[in-house]
Amino acid sequence: MAQRTMSKPKKGRKPGNKPQTSGGTQERRSGERSEPGRSAGVPPEVSRSASGDLKNPEVPEKAQRRKYSAEYKLRILQEADACGPGELGAMLRREGLYSSHINTWRRQREEGQLHGLTPKKRGRKGRRRDPVMVENQRLRKEIERLRHRLDQADTIIEFQKKVSEILGIPLKKPPVSDGNDS
Repeated sequence: MAQRTMSKPKKGRKPGNKPQTSGGTQERRSGERSEPGRSAGVPPEVSRSASGDLKNPEVPEKAQRRKYSAEYKLRILQEADACGPGELGAMLRREGLYSSHINTWRRQREEGQLHGLTPKKRGRKGRRRDPVMVENQRLRKEIERLRHRLDQADTIIEFQKKVSEILGIPLKKPPVSDGNDS
């Protein structure tokens, strides 16, 4: 097992200074450029944006997912089926497609998934609102609103009782029902 030894600082060198070569020029550390003012091999036709970032006109800033209509897919499949040997690759390059597109579209066509040839909507699927659930939720809100109004009415009645007691105003008691309302 090899032991590590601590290296001593070289004579005449201060920490943080770059080492000198025999020619008097400084050695570069890894990651440093020899000519800092020069761009790193960027072709002159590539422009710079206002912020100084490089902009390549060939590459869009934000990639967009390609969507193909069912008619386009069927037309491409017909062309692909009519292609001879070697022509399919040229057609794919011309259209900017991959062979996996053709394989997937053929499989969907054979399975009879005409709707599968249309582009699918991405993202979360919306939940269908069950009418019973909607009605239950509406009724719960109404019950909560009525309970709140009942609490307010009870508070007002209690307040009126206390005020009438303080002022000495007699209140008529409501008739007590025996539970037999006929």
